Amino acid sequence: MTGPDRRDALTDVAGLRVGHARVPGERALSGTTVVLAPEGGVVAAVDVRGGGPGTRETDALDPRNLVGRIDAVVLTGGSAYGLDAASGVMAWLEEQGRGVPVGGPGQVVPVVPAACLFDLGRGGEWRARPDAATGRAAIEDAARTGPGAPVAMGGVGAGTGAVVGGLKGGVGTASTVLAGSGVTVAALVVVNAVGSVLDPRTGVLYGRYFHEAETGAGDGTGAGPGPADPPSPEVHRAAGLRLAEAQKASGPPPLNTTLAVVATDADITRAQAQKLAGTAHDGIARAVRPVHLLSDGDTVFALATGAVPLPADNPLGLNDVLAAGADVVTQAIVKAVLASRSTAGPGGVFPSYRELYDID
Repeated sequence: MTGPDRRDALTDVAGLRVGHARVPGERALSGTTVVLAPEGGVVAAVDVRGGGPGTRETDALDPRNLVGRIDAVVLTGGSAYGLDAASGVMAWLEEQGRGVPVGGPGQVVPVVPAACLFDLGRGGEWRARPDAATGRAAIEDAARTGPGAPVAMGGVGAGTGAVVGGLKGGVGTASTVLAGSGVTVAALVVVNAVGSVLDPRTGVLYGRYFHEAETGAGDGTGAGPGPADPPSPEVHRAAGLRLAEAQKASGPPPLNTTLAVVATDADITRAQAQKLAGTAHDGIARAVRPVHLLSDGDTVFALATGAVPLPADNPLGLNDVLAAGADVVTQAIVKAVLASRSTAGPGGVFPSYRELYDID
């Protein structure tokens, strides 16, 4: 998708839809995000590099195993408890007759890969976490959207309680179209890491060192991920003091995890999709430091709709897709941080980057 219809979002990969749902309650700060594939499903793979992952059905995505295509991916808060959200997604898919056929008409088993992040207690209530109802609400939200719909960012869905290096984290998304082949590559990231997105020397987001400013469709966040002019030393010093105070008020950092879905309309194999999931982790490493720690569960899913063939005369054409996957992950992380708003409550004080640096 190019031109004015491009959303700079995961939904620029035609057929993909995104839905969010939040756990209800005043002391709840968690939720679930679902990526819904088009009818017939998509090729999928996964790469897990964090030392403390929480996942479901990821073994099914191994290229050596049976399942060739999937219908949805679940990203959820609530740590391992939140993986229950996938049950609600499975139930909805079964009602639609979508899944692996295992018998007569309507007899299917949906394969729903899922990964969770740690946000337990961030709203003040330990038991306020996603369940099957949250998952159903998120996939129903995705199903209601139209083709190429915009994707809400910031503290929504799985990013509701996300925190990164003491800053409020959240959901971000970005896309690009490769010159020549016309292949679209996009990402959706939930930023929730022990490491920091912020260069302590300058106050610039790490991810902004890697890209020229975008000139595509605006998203209202001012999140063009080009190198930014650093804030003045005075503003940076004051921001650091405020962040330190907020971190002290919120106690020691708990377990975390950054989750991502990188997608393309390129016609690639399951093994190639697994390579895409692996190289997309480079995009996290550019924007979050340190990354892939024992207290993170960093997980990247790769999806491919197969609508656009790679150039037959270039056996290394996949390289462009791999490079773009890492790039859009970095962009999505920057956009997630810039789209998020400060949150404070019984579970902690989590200031936004925009508030700390007085960005309008």
